[in-house]
Amino acid sequence: MKNHVILSIVFLAISYMNAQEKSNVTEALLIGTFHYNNPGGDVVKTKSFDILNEDSQLELDKISAKIKNYNPTKIFVEWPYNEQKELDSLYQLYNQGKYFQNDSLSDFYLKNEIFQLAFRAAKANNLKTIYAIDYNETKFPFDDVMNDIEKNNQSELKKSIENGISKLTTEFDNKIESETSLIELTYYMNTYEFRDFHNNLHNNLMLLAGEPDDFSGPFLTSEWFKRNLYMWSFVLKNTKKSDGRIMILAGAGHIAMFEKFVNRNSEWKVKELKEVMEK
Repeated sequence: MKNHVILSIVFLAISYMNAQEKSNVTEALLIGTFHYNNPGGDVVKTKSFDILNEDSQLELDKISAKIKNYNPTKIFVEWPYNEQKELDSLYQLYNQGKYFQNDSLSDFYLKNEIFQLAFRAAKANNLKTIYAIDYNETKFPFDDVMNDIEKNNQSELKKSIENGISKLTTEFDNKIESETSLIELTYYMNTYEFRDFHNNLHNNLMLLAGEPDDFSGPFLTSEWFKRNLYMWSFVLKNTKKSDGRIMILAGAGHIAMFEKFVNRNSEWKVKELKEVMEK
């Protein structure tokens, strides 16, 4: 009987400690997305999606409402970190209902996911600031790496890279042609398979390019890591324990890396958009 009581006390103590640990974990709602304005700057080039049509706008309202219920205390976006003041000014105009009143807005300022989704969600949550985290002081010599692969007759490696990019492009384009909803497209870009493709491309395939003493592939990967590590550092430095829940909206390739960073940090945990939407 005495041993049973002692075991019960130990069990309760462990349960309490686990509960305390979980309560101290910061949740990161990771939303990987395609660029709504589709500038064509990514390695994977896809067809454009009409973010301004009525159905898409209603879906954005639905996503924002669910994010409001989730109640992130801070939102981080793929905007140059050294242009925070410009982002603040644009968000202020948005909160005043003046942002979209400018008829001369370019496609980027009209359609980009920052203005269409992040601004909408932040305003719904009464957030005063949206945090810029993008770091662009890196190089991405993808064409040079592919040329090195060609020169070294690495046909199988070239085939793996090109087939992977082609498969992803075709799948995405087929979804757009079949009028897949914005929500379903976003879910697709946050699947394990989608993230795994990006991480495998950068962290494995690029390292095989060229001769053993040719480091163009590893250089590309190191620059990709650098950009994402710097971006992640902005999130860490601007998040307090008291925040509890934050949201990051960025290109799906960046989010694939952020998921790895979060999963290897015992003080953080990943929250997926699908979980938030289905609650």
